[in-house]
Amino acid sequence: MLNLIHHPGPKDRPALLIAHGLYGSGRNWGVIAKRLSDQRHVVTVDMRNHGASPWFRTHTYQDLADDLAEVVQDLGGRFDVLGHSMGGKAAMMLALTRADLVNRLIVADIAPVPYIHTQVHYIHAMRATDLSGITRRSEAGERLSPHVDDPALVPFFLQSLDVKGQTWLLNLDVLEAQMDHIMGFPEVGGSYYGEVLMLSGARSEYVKSEHRPQIKALFPKARFAKIPGAGHWLHAEKPREFEQNVRAWLG
Repeated sequence: MLNLIHHPGPKDRPALLIAHGLYGSGRNWGVIAKRLSDQRHVVTVDMRNHGASPWFRTHTYQDLADDLAEVVQDLGGRFDVLGHSMGGKAAMMLALTRADLVNRLIVADIAPVPYIHTQVHYIHAMRATDLSGITRRSEAGERLSPHVDDPALVPFFLQSLDVKGQTWLLNLDVLEAQMDHIMGFPEVGGSYYGEVLMLSGARSEYVKSEHRPQIKALFPKARFAKIPGAGHWLHAEKPREFEQNVRAWLG
C-alpha cells in the first residue's frame, strides 16, 4: 500500500487523489492539497519507489495504476484523480484500465505518448552528491547544485532527502533501470469516456498539437487548457493559477 497524506475536507463532493511526478512525493503537493481541501477531502500519495512508499523491482505504468487502484478501493470510494507528469501517466492508465474508480481526471502537462528524452542525468546528479556529514538540507543543496542543470529543481529534489539518514528517499537503481518504461506509455485497448482536463504550461513542450489525436482517441471528452507563463512544473511555478483551474474544473 502506498504512503498516503490526508487533507480532510467536506465529504459531500467526490474526494481528490493526487499523484506526483518523477522524483517527487506527496509532500510536494501539500500547499495545493490543503487549499483544495476547503471543498473536498484530498489525498496525496508517495508513488512506489518514492518517499515513504514501498520499493519494488518494477516501475511500469500498469504497476503504478494498480497501486492507485488499491488506494481508491481501500478508501472505499470513486475519486477525482489529478496526476502530474509521471503521475499523470499513471492516472491516465488508471482511468483506462479501471474507469469504475475514476470520477473525473485532470492530467497536468503530460500526454499518453512515449518521450525520447531521459531523466537519468538527475539520478547521476543525486548519486554524485556526497551526503556524508550533512546536518541541514541547505548543506545538501550546496553540494547538489553543481550537478544539476536547472537551479529551480534543487529544492524540489531536496524534498526527497532524508537528512538524518543522509540518503535519498528514492529507489534510484530501479528508477534508472525502468527509465524506458517511465518515459514511454503502453499500448492500451479501449478508451475512458469520463470528463478529462489536459492542463498544460504554455511554455512547456510536453503536450503538443500532434499529440491531440492520440489523446482524443483514448479520452474522447478531453478538454485542453494552458496556464500562461508556466512550464512543465506548472503547479509549482503558477500555484494560484493552477489551483483556480482545478477548482473550476472540479466545480
